[in-house]
Formats: sequence, structure tokens, C-alpha cells
Amino acid sequence: MAFDRVIWIVLDSVGIGEMPDAAEYGDAGSDTLGNIARLRPLNLPNLRRLGLANIRPIAGLAPVANPEGSFGRCALASPGKDTITGHWEMAGILLQEPFPLYPHGFPPTVMEEFERRIGRHTLGNKPASGTEIIGELGEEHMNTGSPIVYTSADSVFQVAAHEEIIPLWELYNMCETARGILRGPHEVGRVIARPFIGQPGAFERTANRHDYAVPPPKGMLLDRLEERKVPVFSVGKIIDVFLGRGIGRYEKTKTNADGMAKTLAAMEEAGRGLIFTNLVDFDMLYGHRNDVEGYARALEEADRWLPELESAMHEGDLVILTADHGCDPTTPSTDHSREYTPLLTYGPKAKAGVNLGTRATLADIGQTVAENFGTSIATGASFLAAITH
Repeated sequence: MAFDRVIWIVLDSVGIGEMPDAAEYGDAGSDTLGNIARLRPLNLPNLRRLGLANIRPIAGLAPVANPEGSFGRCALASPGKDTITGHWEMAGILLQEPFPLYPHGFPPTVMEEFERRIGRHTLGNKPASGTEIIGELGEEHMNTGSPIVYTSADSVFQVAAHEEIIPLWELYNMCETARGILRGPHEVGRVIARPFIGQPGAFERTANRHDYAVPPPKGMLLDRLEERKVPVFSVGKIIDVFLGRGIGRYEKTKTNADGMAKTLAAMEEAGRGLIFTNLVDFDMLYGHRNDVEGYARALEEADRWLPELESAMHEGDLVILTADHGCDPTTPSTDHSREYTPLLTYGPKAKAGVNLGTRATLADIGQTVAENFGTSIATGASFLAAITH
């Protein structure tokens, strides 16, 4: 092994500029990092030190002459721009067809069967922002006991319910029921339980969200690592995206700060293997809500944390920073955006200052991790040799 341990951190939705086919997805001009930096100066000294601004010009962030990390960007080779598509591609699963979308809500055949099985009527059944739809229908839900069903520009079937009206165990059962119904042509990427609390006008979503993803095909990165008995410790929603496959230890998270703290805790526990972290606040709290200031602050919070991460690293560690797609908060859309993702690597034994260029697929990262641990996945070109002395 070139590296005893890999700490792989997904900055969820931190895209770095539109891909050539962005217009086909309605995302022409999307540039999550670049557009935020134009509107609100970013203070990112540590990301810049590692080579973030060497990937491409970013307003207010000048490239450094001698980056301490290696740098590049990844294209998304699969059709789509959602969590499952991005994370699966990292692990070596390239989709041939995108997951189905429902811009006009789910068809009667799906909804009638869902209502029959759960024994309740439903509200909503339309694309919506999660916070907006509970504001719109939350009171009616409390009065009727009918769960709120909604989707987005992603391939998701989301069920929102007040924790005091529909208990968590029942909401989770409803989502498992939906997952069983949504097969074949209606096999959405994720069914998501979206519990909330509070009173009309002051509803708040809770941390008890639960995702029910499509099972990943066999042979992806985490399967290969398990075959090699490589320990995998996941932090955040990674456990849900891959249905726990190949993951030995995991920690769910409530916030980015929680995810950062639990990543450091995992580094104290895990002596070797892969620590795979997703920091979701960029996407969930700020990108989808078009909150430029919140997104900028979250980026700066993550940047301030990097020296602490570096101080916790062992001699044989490699850190990989990337994203799964974009979610530009400066555009009218509140949905994900079809963007390149940044790629930064660094570690005490890793080469610095290597321009990794534009990678054809996020699977290049997975292939690099696989090669490091003595295995391989079906797709992707490893860059391990380029960052190894």
C-alpha cells in the first residue's frame, strides 16, 4: 500500500463549474464555488493552500505557486446530478440510464397502491422544497394525519410527517413500503423519510431523516474492499447511500460540525483502511435554499477545520477532498446542478503540486483507492502513481 489509510471527504454539492452538457439539465451558467465567490468574497486560506484555486480561476482566490496538495477536477460520466449517481460513480458504478424523475408528481398507479398499503390518504404529490412544503401542508397534515409526499428535480420519493402525528417507526415503515412499490420503471434513486416537529408557522425538520436507496450493483468499491478485509468507517449519509455494504463502523451526523468531529474521532479509532465522510450541510441547508451567505459560511467553517484534520493525520495517511455534484445557490433553481467537482489530495507521504487535470469520471477516485488497497473496480483510471513518491 502506498497509504495505510485514506480519509475521503465529500463536500456535498460543492461544484466547481458547469459541465459541457449542463444546458441539457437546465444548468447553463451554474458554478457553485465560482458564483458564490463572485457575490460574496470567500476566505479559504487552507483550501487555497492545498491547490483549490489552481484547479481554475475563482474570484478573489489566487492560485498558489507551490500547492501543498495535488489538484484537479472530475466530470460526472453518468447521466444525472443527484446524490446516488455521484456517490455510486465514485465507487465505480456508472449508470447507463438516469433514475426516473417526476416533475408532475407520481402517477396514480403508484400513489393509489401506496395509500392502500399504508392505510392513509396523502397530501402533496408534487415537486417541492422540503421546508416550503411542510410550511404549506404541515397544518393540514396535523389535522388529517395524512403524510406529505413530494419529490424534486432528483429521483426521490420523500415522505414528510410530524413526529407527534405519525411516529418515527410508522414513517419508516411507510418508506419501506414505498421502496417495495417503486421498482421497475419507477425505481427512484432514494425514498427518504423526512420527519419534522413544531407548530404551524414554525415547523423544523429533525435529524431523524432516513434514506432508503436502491441497492448498489455488486462489485463496487466497498465490496472489493470488504473482500480484501480493508476496514471501512463511514461518517454521515454514506451508510444510507450504499445500504451499509462493506461498511464495518459508521456514525450518522446532524451537521457539518458534527461530521467533522466524528471524522476526527474515527481517525483516532481506525488504524488503517478507509474513512469515508459526507458533509451534507452545503447541499441540504444552503444549496437547496439558495442561501449564498450560509453556503459561504459553511465553506469557511470547513476550511478552518482543515488544520485540525491535518494535525490528526498519521504519516501514512492520504486525504481526498471532492464533491458529488453541484447545487449553485445563486441561480433561480433550488435543485442540484450538473457541474465538475473539485479534487484535492494531500498527505505527509503524498506528492504535492501535481496537476491531476480533468478526470473523465468520479470513478477515478474509487479506482485510486482500490489500487491503493490492492484491488480494482470495473471503471475509472487510477491516479495513485501520480501522487506517490
